[in-house]
Amino acid sequence: MFVDTASVTIQAGKGGDGAVSFRHEIYEDKGGPDGGDGGKGGNVVFEASENLNTLIDFRYQPNLKAQPGGRGEKVKRHGKSGKDVIVKVPMGTLVKREGIVIADLTENKQQVIIARGGDGGFGNAHFKSSVRQTPRMAEKGEDGESFGADLELKLLADVGLVGLPNAGKSTFLSVVTNARPEIADYAFTTLTPNLGVATVDETDLLIADIPGLIEGAAEGKGLGDQFLRHVERTAVLLHLVDAYSNDAAADYRTIREELRKYSEELTTRPEVVALTKTEGLDEEIIAMQRDAIKEVAGKDIPVIAISAAAHQHLTELLRMLKERVETARAKVAEEILDPIAEGMPVISLSTEAVQKSWTVEKDGNVYVVRGDKIEKFARRTNFDQYEGVNRLRDIMKKLGIAHELARQGAMGDNIIRIGIDEFTLLEQNND
Repeated sequence: MFVDTASVTIQAGKGGDGAVSFRHEIYEDKGGPDGGDGGKGGNVVFEASENLNTLIDFRYQPNLKAQPGGRGEKVKRHGKSGKDVIVKVPMGTLVKREGIVIADLTENKQQVIIARGGDGGFGNAHFKSSVRQTPRMAEKGEDGESFGADLELKLLADVGLVGLPNAGKSTFLSVVTNARPEIADYAFTTLTPNLGVATVDETDLLIADIPGLIEGAAEGKGLGDQFLRHVERTAVLLHLVDAYSNDAAADYRTIREELRKYSEELTTRPEVVALTKTEGLDEEIIAMQRDAIKEVAGKDIPVIAISAAAHQHLTELLRMLKERVETARAKVAEEILDPIAEGMPVISLSTEAVQKSWTVEKDGNVYVVRGDKIEKFARRTNFDQYEGVNRLRDIMKKLGIAHELARQGAMGDNIIRIGIDEFTLLEQNND
């Protein structure tokens, strides 16, 4: 069954907690700290595979979860890192988070980390200093990234077949490639896209047969726009028009208009038009239909008469497609390289600078601190350990946050919020 959309829940592994432990020696009841660090949580990794062509598996298994990291142990033993989960998807799969594309897997065996596992927490062995000989604190492991995502498959093909239902697309594909689509003499025979490989002059062309379109398809009529997305990836469009149509030019115009409504960019895609089923048809009728289409399409778009059933002019058509595919692919590669060739400077903050940046603002009686680096420290702080909270306060001093809080009027008993955690600016004596 062909499925080209799916929704999944993604959960990377949580980092393991650090350990609080002390050495125990024969003549020393309690030695120095030796608590080990927690292991890193596993990532969720997507890998494109040329052996898959549907997203159906995700309809039955929508929860993708990586392994958590192990807890740290005594004698400074590091917790075991969680295993990554490798999720195989068809080539051409888009991964969207809240409508934004976060991955586009277009090459076989291409891997992308979709969700990163949380870092493991430091054990108390990390926190020994000249003033803190017996630290009784350890960090919590950080949560892995977790979110819902939408998967969308857009078939990757050199040539996309478009045309009205029963225009001969499936017959053409079955003759020139190894594909075996269902073929019958009625509209909407093809209910799912089909892929096939045609070989011409030792060059392979991947051809996609898109289900027949009708007027209003871009708005969802007939088979709707659910398959138009598959045309977007193709380098060249092969527009098939039934030579027995009462108005071949109108048929051509209908499909062109639907492509335009779906995406203006598709109207600029290289195109070849083929009049189909021309075996036994009078040459004058073929010429008349060809001229009518040329009048609508323009002189730059070639129109060729073919018969898939009689194997007429197919090699000529495939050579025409091959030439246009090669030109289109070369143009795309050139456009990608252009910005690099121009040597345009890119100005951006360093990753370290972004991580160290922070803001403080007052929300009622609560002071809210935001920033990648300080929020990461807060996530790893065990707020049940007073030494851990005091360490977070020390970090705020070193980053200048405490100074800014004081400047904005924060007192020792004021509440500070970082992420979802709240605590007082200074440690409070409950006696």
